Amino acid sequence: MKFSDAEDVLEDLPPSSKFIYKELTREGSMTLKGITERTLLGSRTARYGLEKLQEAGLVESAPAIHDGRQTCYSIRTRSMGDDRTGYPERLLVSPDAVRDMLSAFEDDDPEFRLVEVSGTYDEGHIPGAVELDPQRDFSDAGGRTVPDGERLASILGERGIAGDSTVVLYSDGVNEFAAFVYWVLKHYRHRDVRLLDGGKQYWTANDYRTTGREPEVTPVEYDVQPPNDQIRAYRDDVQDALSTDVTLVDVRSPEEYRGETSVPARASGHIPRTVNVEWTSVVQESGRFEHREALEHPFVEAGVDGDEEIILYCNVGERSALVWFALSELLGYPHVRNYDGSWSEWGNLVDAPVESPEQDRN
Repeated sequence: MKFSDAEDVLEDLPPSSKFIYKELTREGSMTLKGITERTLLGSRTARYGLEKLQEAGLVESAPAIHDGRQTCYSIRTRSMGDDRTGYPERLLVSPDAVRDMLSAFEDDDPEFRLVEVSGTYDEGHIPGAVELDPQRDFSDAGGRTVPDGERLASILGERGIAGDSTVVLYSDGVNEFAAFVYWVLKHYRHRDVRLLDGGKQYWTANDYRTTGREPEVTPVEYDVQPPNDQIRAYRDDVQDALSTDVTLVDVRSPEEYRGETSVPARASGHIPRTVNVEWTSVVQESGRFEHREALEHPFVEAGVDGDEEIILYCNVGERSALVWFALSELLGYPHVRNYDGSWSEWGNLVDAPVESPEQDRN
């Protein structure tokens, strides 16, 4: 079912179904308990509304990751074939599934959009992919930036991306730039956005087809939604976390964490009370994400509790966005936020506390 048909189907459903569908669209996956708390509906009414939504094919259900006794409900998304990644296809798409969908991506149809987020687009890209440039579109004053709603609507609309488009993102590196854009789109509550597992690195290394031809795209109007600050941390949130039980995770290299390398800031080191789990631990050498047990292992070893509130940071927010995707989306940790200001902001503040081995010796 196309998303454009959803409103017609909802017209024939009870008010509880419409209310629940609206909240799932805005907030993402929720358990029955979360739905009743969010909507203030009684359990029986919420169950009835969900039952009607499932019968209509508008929502899907799966066991909750952290509590198998509960069911997690989410908006049904378009299928791209079998789940071949070990993770939900609505989050992470296998290279084979994208290969099988190339004809759909090559059509000038906003229903499906494939997006390369890199500065090497002109050197060859996946057929049908449109370009987002991480420097031109998402950088300012040396740091990664989140565009305001008007700017984002312009960026996406020019690429033929609509609010109900299924968007598959990939980038060079190990998908960190694509993960940042994924996080930005989720911040603005885009309904259906996914990552290509392995990104451009895996695609080209395994001889999947590329092209130098830029697709013809008809611009559309993008209807931007209010931001979801539950997945974004600001400077004040980090400052408050220093005196609470919030877990702060620095995902930079150990050398950056210890203040032994140059960084885009006046100070080197790390935010106090942070643990260091390097961002590359979430991906394999091929660029594809680690399997679930290997993905979670370094965070468990570092004492990161998946049920607690977690704030991630790096230098400019894109590496921490990749780890946010791994923890929040793939592992289902419920309270993970990305501090996109990261060290480029914190390390330039005059009064912000900083720790480093050199300071500790003094």
